[in-house]
Amino acid sequence: MVLGKVKSLTISFDCLNDSNVPVYSSGDTVSGRVSLEVTGEIRVKSLKIHARGHAKVRWTESRNAGSNTAYTQNYTEEVEYFNHKDILIGHERDDDNSEEGLHTIHSGRHEYAFSFELPQTPLATSFEGRHGSVRYWVKAELHRPWFLPVKLKKEFTVFEHIDINTPSLLSPQAGTKEKTLCCWFCTSGPISLSAKIERKGYTPGESIQIFAEIENCSSRMVVPKATIYQTQAFYAKGKMKEVKQLVANLRGESLSSGKTETWNGKQLKIPPVSPSILDCSIIRVEYSLMVYVDIPGAMDLFLNLPLVIGTIPLHPFGSRTSSVSSQCSMNMNWLGLTLPERPEAPPSYAEVVTEEQRQSSLAPLGACDDFERALPGPLFAYIQEFRFLPPPLYSEIDPNPDQPFDEIPSCPSR
Repeated sequence: MVLGKVKSLTISFDCLNDSNVPVYSSGDTVSGRVSLEVTGEIRVKSLKIHARGHAKVRWTESRNAGSNTAYTQNYTEEVEYFNHKDILIGHERDDDNSEEGLHTIHSGRHEYAFSFELPQTPLATSFEGRHGSVRYWVKAELHRPWFLPVKLKKEFTVFEHIDINTPSLLSPQAGTKEKTLCCWFCTSGPISLSAKIERKGYTPGESIQIFAEIENCSSRMVVPKATIYQTQAFYAKGKMKEVKQLVANLRGESLSSGKTETWNGKQLKIPPVSPSILDCSIIRVEYSLMVYVDIPGAMDLFLNLPLVIGTIPLHPFGSRTSSVSSQCSMNMNWLGLTLPERPEAPPSYAEVVTEEQRQSSLAPLGACDDFERALPGPLFAYIQEFRFLPPPLYSEIDPNPDQPFDEIPSCPSR
């Protein structure tokens, strides 16, 4: 008798796009097949699947407990969205090596279908962050007597759709600020900044049109800039850990004393980034556009305009043409003001994503009909690319600085 061997155990999902990336939303049915290929006859106790979705955060902080002692405090929290188990063949008990109730599988390739529904309640969008993640996966387990179980896990992507065609996300965002610089004789005039964008909601791949006016009445040379930042906030045990990442930026022309610069729809393109996560209790992902004036030797003058990165793009009939005059000013920035030096990049995703997976994720996509109606192929391709690229450089910012970020003592101008 030839002892049978398991040649391969694979998981495949139905309704796949050309890039072999399964994508679902809350309420969808996840279906697929577990394929088992064996050389020779084998006897099996069970073949099971376990599907799970959860958000998890974890970080550590060092604490001092005296002059010569220190300890590490761990912060962890988890939210489970669903937990589904099913037996494809066999029975529940796998803790013995009894020969009773075994199923014989002959040589060749065999497929076993599975199906389950995602909860109707909102699910957090799949996400990989520095201190936490939102993951969804299906695991297959093959149990045989006198053998270790054969296990395989495969992730799938969930998008909690954000439709930017809503009144709150179509409303313009604007602001105005002014700063007067102090000098020895208080002779410096004010620096003023006004900025506006057409709406709050955007999707990856779009360009934000910035309307701004910067007037420099001070004695210094200043530079207007705009930046998009992503803010990741992680919550555990009543504490919060925040990470801010630079997404995109642009730089205007240097302004000497008495000069004015106007941006009439200056464009800043949104790269492939994860959508905003606003409904998860332990992880939030938010975006902002910062338009600011870089002032050497002084605190920068800035405007912070909130953004929401969605998954359903602007409908043609909902597009808006800008009627904002050239005197409106706008600049976009995502994290802190000035970045004296670029911090070290986070660890690579190479440990969890192979080069073959990354390359395949960039192939043209052709999702199934139902999903295409909810999330157009080009948009999904653009967002999906982000999941297989290293994240941008990051810096950790104290969310509660000792002093206001944009206020310094000032003297009245003459």
